[in-house]
Amino acid sequence: MTTTTPDPRATEPLRLVDLLAAELAAAGVTHLFGVGGANIEDLYDAVHRGGAVRGVVAKHEFSAVTMADGYARSTGRVGVVAATSGGGAMNLVPGLAEAYASRVPVLALVGQPPTGQEGQGAFQDSSGRAGSFDAREVFAPVSRFCARVDDPDSLAELLPRALAAARAAPRGPAVLLLPKDVQQAPVRLPARTPAPAPEDSPAAPLDAAAVGAVSDALRGARRVLVIAGDEVAAADARAELGALAGHLGAWVAVTPDAKDVFDNRDPRFAGVAGVMGHANVADCLRRAEVCLLVGTRLPLLARGGLDRALATTRVVSLGPEPPFLPATALGGNLRDALRAVTARLPSHPRARPCPPHAGPVPTALPERAVPAGEGTVPAGRRTVPQARAVAAVEAALPEDAHVFVDAGNTGAAAIHLLPAPRHGRFVVALGMGGMGYTFGAGIGAALATGRRTYVLAGDGAFFMHGMEVHTAVEYDAPVTFVILNNNAHAMCAMREEFLQGGGRADDLFAPADIAAGVAAAFPSLRATGAADAAQLRTALLRANAGSGPALVAVTCDPREIPPFLPFQSFTNSATHKESSDEQGVVHVG
Repeated sequence: MTTTTPDPRATEPLRLVDLLAAELAAAGVTHLFGVGGANIEDLYDAVHRGGAVRGVVAKHEFSAVTMADGYARSTGRVGVVAATSGGGAMNLVPGLAEAYASRVPVLALVGQPPTGQEGQGAFQDSSGRAGSFDAREVFAPVSRFCARVDDPDSLAELLPRALAAARAAPRGPAVLLLPKDVQQAPVRLPARTPAPAPEDSPAAPLDAAAVGAVSDALRGARRVLVIAGDEVAAADARAELGALAGHLGAWVAVTPDAKDVFDNRDPRFAGVAGVMGHANVADCLRRAEVCLLVGTRLPLLARGGLDRALATTRVVSLGPEPPFLPATALGGNLRDALRAVTARLPSHPRARPCPPHAGPVPTALPERAVPAGEGTVPAGRRTVPQARAVAAVEAALPEDAHVFVDAGNTGAAAIHLLPAPRHGRFVVALGMGGMGYTFGAGIGAALATGRRTYVLAGDGAFFMHGMEVHTAVEYDAPVTFVILNNNAHAMCAMREEFLQGGGRADDLFAPADIAAGVAAAFPSLRATGAADAAQLRTALLRANAGSGPALVAVTCDPREIPPFLPFQSFTNSATHKESSDEQGVVHVG
């Protein structure tokens, strides 16, 4: 006869954190990302005991937020992050700022010292009392909703409000501050478990006059350029975008952070707009009678190089927020807006072909380079041109994979050259543009969806947050990390050379063999150093066939000029004496 010893915790009273974990599960949350600590450990205990939500421990709170961010972008659900007080809480701020700027729904659960210790010199006190800073004042500017759970009964009101605020337009982070004693407080099961908040609140009716104005502007146009943004993905409006483009016979361009909202191989695809984009977009815009913005405010990175043409073209806009330039705008729910405008246009038995155009032809870049300095490329090691590295990634990329692209030269090359997978996300975090975002975000997306996820990053991004590779190993996440290592902060070095007269080598590094280092640190990880594009493709295909994480690193030349508009006016032979304004250089950052 087999006997079991009862778990003594099974008879313990229900704590607020137990109820919180259950409510998160009822709301559809499947993962909680974060880093533990004394003032959040009870929540992790509740998640572990409840079993319905999987707790994932990151290496750094910034990456924990980006895991929740990647989870949200790949699933459409709210991503949840948890952190302890003090430094752990403060490490959340840059990740929440990215989610705020990029309109990503994230819920942050932040531990606080016990209420009885506030203003008494408590370790990591952020109550605002007795000279301590107030955590609410820190988080309020990077959140749509921030509140402190001062007593157990208030959770029933504050959690639904936080989730609703994260989901409502404009989407973004919500923050709940949880003192340790409140987390531990006993609660009774509610007589009726509150129903989880709906993923989307009922949309407000569209403005009929605005629908008519936009429809009238489009109805009379023979040549229309659509520029679509990331809100198309967030609103799951790809089908509606395609239908409207077909009715209009329009060219379709995308913003740098929205490559996956329209099939990059469709004949009407014009390319990427802005400073990392394609010249064909500017050509189409000059020929267009109307430019239709769909789900984008068209920030500087997306309109760099297009301002003159935009100034002479009628602009109309669909989306929940008005654009950054004058336009006839229709606000409200994007899917509803697209459907309403399409319904007002003349019907056609099939999609109208767009006028002829060149398509997203890669920019021919000059070969001028910054001084390499000594030691930036290992002696005897071949470098792989970024274009060939990206082509190898394209050859191996599964059609249903997710792609997360980091900042810098690697990001510019991928945005310009790599077509988005047809059935996966292609994410670039341009809200704050923080380096290293992709390592956590790719892991969050991979764990949430189970799909092979590619992270494309440079060595600078790797050295910031690349140790999240350990998290991928621990949780067997299907992530392939592709590191383009030019042993430099090369975009910064190029800015110094092109825009500041050169003469510094601060951003050029001694050689580092990332693949060998990671392989030594994590023996179970498939880590490969590829000497050329063929080896890179082979290693990626091998990773696709596996079930867990992999890392492939290639050595690139720090002197290679990326497809980045602010650099494109500089050539090999010219010695530029005129100002950057006279050259038409686009300033970014």
